[in-house]
Amino acid sequence: MFDLDLWREIFQSINKNRTRAILSGFTVVFAIMLFTILFGIANGLDNNFQKRFIQRSENAITFYTGTTSKPYKGYQIGRQIFYYNDDARYIKKEFPNDIQYISGTLRRNYNISYKEKKGEYSVMGIDPDYQFLQKAKILKGRFINDRDILNRSKYIIIGRLVESDLFGKESALGKYVNLEGVAYRVVGVYSDDGGDSQERIIYAPLTTIQKLYTGDNKLGTIMVGYKPDLSVDQTIALVNRIKSKLKNKNSVAPDDQRAIRASDRILTEKKRQDNFSLSLRILIPIIGFGTLIAGILGISNIMIFIVKERTKEIGIRKALGATPRSIVSIILLETILITTITGYLGLVIGVSILKGIGPSLERYFILDPGVNISIVFTATIVLIIAGGIAGFIPAKRASKIKPIVALRND
Repeated sequence: MFDLDLWREIFQSINKNRTRAILSGFTVVFAIMLFTILFGIANGLDNNFQKRFIQRSENAITFYTGTTSKPYKGYQIGRQIFYYNDDARYIKKEFPNDIQYISGTLRRNYNISYKEKKGEYSVMGIDPDYQFLQKAKILKGRFINDRDILNRSKYIIIGRLVESDLFGKESALGKYVNLEGVAYRVVGVYSDDGGDSQERIIYAPLTTIQKLYTGDNKLGTIMVGYKPDLSVDQTIALVNRIKSKLKNKNSVAPDDQRAIRASDRILTEKKRQDNFSLSLRILIPIIGFGTLIAGILGISNIMIFIVKERTKEIGIRKALGATPRSIVSIILLETILITTITGYLGLVIGVSILKGIGPSLERYFILDPGVNISIVFTATIVLIIAGGIAGFIPAKRASKIKPIVALRND
């Protein structure tokens, strides 16, 4: 039941002992503020590292071809290897449980014009899955779909900067452009966080580019998006199995390293990313634990001091008929109230500091520093409990002292 007199007495006690309240509250404010800032900076480091892999899906591997470096099955050294559409279908069929997305690609530079404006751009023939491998975000219209591939449609999806170059302020959606004498309809406009170069690429159905400009079903590369729950070691094993299958299909020696290649750099960077993320997952709890320990020790020492300081007050209360339970309740509720209010204040200050200094931290590879509010809330609860325990033990002991002894206490 809510006791109005009890809470009035608590607020009167805080008001009469402002220095004591400020001292205990400052410890909580500082601990939560520091906790918030350190967590935010750690998250900012992780955000920056994650952004380095935004150009491509972090679970994407590109397979390239080259020339053979060893003779094999009657074939001479120096034979040029090519991928074809059936190679991509073969990979998808052989590894259905490990592969999430797959797309053949064919890239060429072509002159493109719209009315009086023209320019040379990279045009990529791709499959529908490429949208997820490249992390392209559709701003208008749509991406390439299976019907476009089947019908060899003369549709294109252009980057945001291509639209700006050729169309100015006019919307490109639904308009026709001239690509090497062939009219293509713009059915989509995309953005890509990978940079300006990525937004000046034009995507078209792979089968259309093959039919009109190469006359066969050759591919430049094959991009594979593996299941994101695969570890780095499992991914490396998968890549090696895919390379082995492709080598066998194209009559390439198993130990030939030049004819069938994969983007090992991506794997190396992914391993670095995983190691960095693991380090942060270990570092952040250590930071939080250390900060909380410091806060707990600080508020515990202050509570012991406060209870000792209030020994005479406790003696007077007992002499006036206060029960030990009521004395302990007043001290605990006062502690919880101060810790709750100052904990929230520490959170507000910490978040405000992160927002204020966030842009200036980018030069130190800290991007969008922020913190999960629930984590800070939990830390505040821990401090409240710690402060309550720290105040309960000496308060309980002091409440058992006889009034005459408490009044004589120095």
